[in-house]
Amino acid sequence: MTQAKYGYGWLIKWIVAAILLGVGILMVVSSEVVYTITGIVIAIFSLFRVYPLLKTLNKEVLRTINLIEILIGVVIGGVMIYVGVTGKVNEEPIWSNLFRWFLAFFFYMRGVVFFVSTTFFEEKTEVPKFVFHILAITIGAMLIMWEEFNEATLGLLFLFISIASAAYLGYDGYGGYSKYRKFSKSLNTKKEKEAKIKVDKELPKEEQEIEKDIIKEPIKEEEKQDETYIS
Repeated sequence: MTQAKYGYGWLIKWIVAAILLGVGILMVVSSEVVYTITGIVIAIFSLFRVYPLLKTLNKEVLRTINLIEILIGVVIGGVMIYVGVTGKVNEEPIWSNLFRWFLAFFFYMRGVVFFVSTTFFEEKTEVPKFVFHILAITIGAMLIMWEEFNEATLGLLFLFISIASAAYLGYDGYGGYSKYRKFSKSLNTKKEKEAKIKVDKELPKEEQEIEKDIIKEPIKEEEKQDETYIS
């Protein structure tokens, strides 16, 4: 059995693309899904930073500041998950209004903590992180001023991102599938050639000689006829 040169990554990409597209469409039609998924993203982003941050920060005051920020992020994410799962966003309009404030506070707090760490406590950083946190503060301030922003607006944004991501994964998966089919075709062609060689080897020598004579005899007759005709 030949070891597969190309795996089934293309299939996984197609499945993920379909899931992303489905979630994007669902987020447009359901406020509960937007609230729940946003809360999950915030909670995961906060929780997954706990150990690396506390392990690598050198100053105790920085650990304390970042830990407080993480706890606030977990609380915000937990509240949003609860509101989304229980359907309170449709029952009580106040949650729809609080949605942008939750996001604004989360982004603004992340930017402020970063710049406090780098400015007052001399925490080293890189250009990409600096740009990201400038954008975080900008987004936070923009959400505070954008009174029309709600979960439906974010749902449309998620739909756009889902369509773009699904299109990329689908195209990438198509390329992987094409390579997989070409490899399968080469395997089948190789097997046919090997089978033909095997059959030729298994034929008795007498039969092979008879086949050669049968092929050669007509050629000899044609040569004789040609020679007689010319003379």
